[in-house]
Amino acid sequence: MRLLHTSDWHLGRSFHRENLLSAQAAFVDHLVETVRAERVDVVLVSGDLYDRALPPSDAVLLFGEALRRIRDTGARAVLISGNHDSMTRLGYATDLIDAAGVHLRSSLSEVGVPVVLEDGHGPVAFYGIPYLEPAIVRHPWRLGERSHRAALDHAMGLVRTDLATRPAGTRSVVLSHAFVSGGEPSDSERDISVGGAAHVPAATFEGIDYVALGHLHGQQRMGETTRYSGSPLAYSFSEEHQVKGCWIVDLDASGGVTTEFAEAPVPRPIARISGRIDDLLTAPEWERYTDHWLQVTLTDQHRPAFPMDRLRERFPHALHLEFAPEGGRPGDDGGWTRRVAGRDDPELVLDFVDWARGSPSTEEERDLVRDAFEDLRAREVAR
Repeated sequence: MRLLHTSDWHLGRSFHRENLLSAQAAFVDHLVETVRAERVDVVLVSGDLYDRALPPSDAVLLFGEALRRIRDTGARAVLISGNHDSMTRLGYATDLIDAAGVHLRSSLSEVGVPVVLEDGHGPVAFYGIPYLEPAIVRHPWRLGERSHRAALDHAMGLVRTDLATRPAGTRSVVLSHAFVSGGEPSDSERDISVGGAAHVPAATFEGIDYVALGHLHGQQRMGETTRYSGSPLAYSFSEEHQVKGCWIVDLDASGGVTTEFAEAPVPRPIARISGRIDDLLTAPEWERYTDHWLQVTLTDQHRPAFPMDRLRERFPHALHLEFAPEGGRPGDDGGWTRRVAGRDDPELVLDFVDWARGSPSTEEERDLVRDAFEDLRAREVAR
């Protein structure tokens, strides 16, 4: 059976205010052409179909068109919701669209209930595990701790229990939207650390023939049979060196896996450049970046006048401007950017409380702040 593994479409997302809908539509064209040319049997989409729980109408239309065109090739589709999606909205009428060969898994009740498809070698069980917010799943699943690992361990327990009831030789595929330990993140992924440790070990998925991961935006291997496809487009400048596309996966009669990466079209290359403004505007070495979307860091000791206007005379697609004077400025400790780097939202709120009051917050206050953020996240995921 031939599979195509993709994820993190983020339909409706922009790139530093640049509308990406036409680029996302071009990716859908590429995807459908690949499915047809490679004679793909099943398309796997591992979450973050949309960029937000309430996507714009043109993104919804593009999503519907993508599903229809995939089915027109004769392929089936199995999809899960991600942390940017609304479980409730994506879960609407799934029992009806199942009949059309599109299988969208976006609820706790369907975890461990596979989509079973057949080829000439027998059945393949596809298990969809949508993004599991610890604050949402802890009580219905009666988990002993509030963490992503506990949630996924329980979900995989349900998968293994069901798989054990299947006929001997049944092959297995799991779709999961999660942060697997050792994965390389990008700046464009939403933090999922609230509600316990964000990472889960790759060993969580042991015993599965192929694991199609979503969430991290760079294509990467967490093992020979456990992989991220990454996002089809770059959604932050931290992704400038990533190669975008999807995995073509061949699943043989015994569950053995061979893969090939199919590159996706790039609407416009991206890059980060830095230097003094006069050098950037005159040196020939920068000419190759004139057609790129750019993040520009100016290293002048003093901020130039109208820097973005001047830069866009040479680099019309410059999108983002930062300042980092060479050697720093006297008394400059890196400012706010350095203070907040690597810290989650609850930590920032508690840091402000400590500063405003002049004394450390209590354990009760820390729990209250974290519970508040968990409740906000749970409400967002459930919308």
